[in-house]
Amino acid sequence: MERDSQFIGQSGAFLDAVERASRAAPMRRPVLVIGERGTGKELIAERLHRLSTRWDEPLVTMNCAALPETLIEAELFGHEAGAFTGATKVRAGRFEEADKGTLFLDELGTLSMAAQERLLRAVEYGEVTRIGSSRPIRVDVRIVAATNEDLPALAERGEFRADLLDRLSFEVITLPPLRVREGDVEVLAEYFGRRMAAELHWEGWPGFADHVQRQLEDHLWPGNVRELRNVIERAVYRWDSWDDPIGHVQFDPFESPWKPFAPATRQAAPKAEAAGPASAPQAAGPDYDTIADLRAAVDAHERSIVEHHLGANRWNQRQTAKALGLSYDQLRHCIRKHGLMEGE
Repeated sequence: MERDSQFIGQSGAFLDAVERASRAAPMRRPVLVIGERGTGKELIAERLHRLSTRWDEPLVTMNCAALPETLIEAELFGHEAGAFTGATKVRAGRFEEADKGTLFLDELGTLSMAAQERLLRAVEYGEVTRIGSSRPIRVDVRIVAATNEDLPALAERGEFRADLLDRLSFEVITLPPLRVREGDVEVLAEYFGRRMAAELHWEGWPGFADHVQRQLEDHLWPGNVRELRNVIERAVYRWDSWDDPIGHVQFDPFESPWKPFAPATRQAAPKAEAAGPASAPQAAGPDYDTIADLRAAVDAHERSIVEHHLGANRWNQRQTAKALGLSYDQLRHCIRKHGLMEGE
């Protein structure tokens, strides 16, 4: 496989999903891949193709959400010249392009009901008919489809054909989100970090500071592996001290004190101003009812603030002290108090 197509992970939930894909690969039946964004649905589809008897035939990919509804059927099944405005010549569809190979339909849940009906016939009879033609064409295509939607729920609401779902769900592989893949965050962060360091021609790999490792483990990763890769690669390329462990990561690249106000916020400003300064939106605070040890809570908050600013200032203690309004000696006291000396 290509470098970006490798499976990295050691958790049981992840390895079970990969093993299920490996077992299903030699079959000629359809497979549904379910998972949140960024969990690796495309990689599973590629594995299903590469480990099948069709490995040397085409793997054709179509993102069903990337095309307007009026063009999806033409893309899938092709069209004859003059079939509709703009159809100046005959065009083979994705089914014909994938003949003898695999057709990967990403974002399956976005297909229109009309396209679902035509897809059902193609799956059931192995035939497709180009738009503007009455002559069916035989195709031998193995279908792999992916979605982050709850297809059974859509079928119950009449938004997805239940008979099509029955035919596509010979095997269903559900990929676990990164937040439940125990131990995989550290493994993936190390892999992506080393790869980025090599791309930047670093002479060695310094690893991550302890507080950064904790931040990576505590993050919920709504964007899963794709989000983790972006966070790690961004942290590495921004880090200038190649000999020191990476001491700062930014999870939200849009976070900035100079972020522009949204138009709705600007429109609502006069009303808020009339109500007085107290009407300005406030950030959600901590849940004070859960605090049972005031001193420990204050110390933990202080440590988080110091860690953040040390990382943001690349562990330059004089700049960090200035940013926090502390003297150098006061900052040194905080570092020793919270056991942060290893970050130096």
